[in-house]
Amino acid sequence: MFKITVLPGDGVGPEVIAGALRVLEAVRKRTGAKFELREAPFGGSAYDQTGTPLPEETLRLCLDSDAVLLGAVGGPKWDSLPVQQRPEAGALLPLRKKLEVFANIRPSTVFPSLADASTLKREVVEGLDLVVVRELTGGLYFGEKRREELPGGGCRVVETLEYTTGEIERVARVAFELARRRRGKLTSVDKANVLESSRLWREVVSGLAAQYPDVELNHMLVDNCAMQLVRNPKQFDVLLTENMFGDILSDQASQLTGSIGMLPSASLGGRVGLYEPIHGSAPDIAGRDVANPIASILSAAMMLRYSLRMDEAAGLVERAVNDVLQEGYRTADIMQPGMHRVGTAEMASLIAERI
Repeated sequence: MFKITVLPGDGVGPEVIAGALRVLEAVRKRTGAKFELREAPFGGSAYDQTGTPLPEETLRLCLDSDAVLLGAVGGPKWDSLPVQQRPEAGALLPLRKKLEVFANIRPSTVFPSLADASTLKREVVEGLDLVVVRELTGGLYFGEKRREELPGGGCRVVETLEYTTGEIERVARVAFELARRRRGKLTSVDKANVLESSRLWREVVSGLAAQYPDVELNHMLVDNCAMQLVRNPKQFDVLLTENMFGDILSDQASQLTGSIGMLPSASLGGRVGLYEPIHGSAPDIAGRDVANPIASILSAAMMLRYSLRMDEAAGLVERAVNDVLQEGYRTADIMQPGMHRVGTAEMASLIAERI
């Protein structure tokens, strides 16, 4: 019996999570796997219910799980709260830290039937298959933050970017191992021409390269990488980045696939893996049955593969997604001329039926 803590979250989170659970139920019927699903409040909705975005009971359930499946958190409703009570800073970042998930895996794959859904030309994105490995528990997001009042008025903001050799080395090993299992090419992204943290990053990653002679390592400055993702994205296999760079570049890479609604993610490194679509809570479309559930469904497939060791079941989900897309079904964000538009719930049901 696999224990899975489900955190629907805010905005479209509950809708896309409902789709992922529908698909997991189809997997259960097909394979006989047993899932114990425990839903818990998290993010803004948890703050509304309990006065905190990360209740102690929710954290306890997460730590006592085989995996955690998350929808999305945040929204304008909670933006006026003190920083540590906002869903992102008060729930998502602490959860990642508590679970010790230091490596975020974000695949960006163009399904054959969606090569024309990208804003870039078909020949630029067709066949694209890259993965961003993002360090998840260090850098600017977790460094010291403070404001200082200035004597003449106004204020000074200080934010600290910190990394240790060990933090860089452990996420770099994840990227090297992943590249070894893929096409054997690793691009480490930094800003070593300006930042001391990036110079240490480059030193540590370069130092590990001798242990992976079967992996081709190259270094690229982050601004050049942003340009190359648009110019020639198929040159990349595995991209290794620090926290903030990875946050930005993986969102950029999502648009190569046609929509941010297509990209799943897995956060690994601790005993319990955290799985979530990379998109936000999209409160403007919440409750309208238009959100794309595929990123959430593919996040569940990653959960099956990485945490539950159910490779065949993960393959079932991925093939079902591909089949439904090949048959011409589309949510609003990936709609193309001549295709059949469906809502959030129907897309999930179609994928579940193919399983």
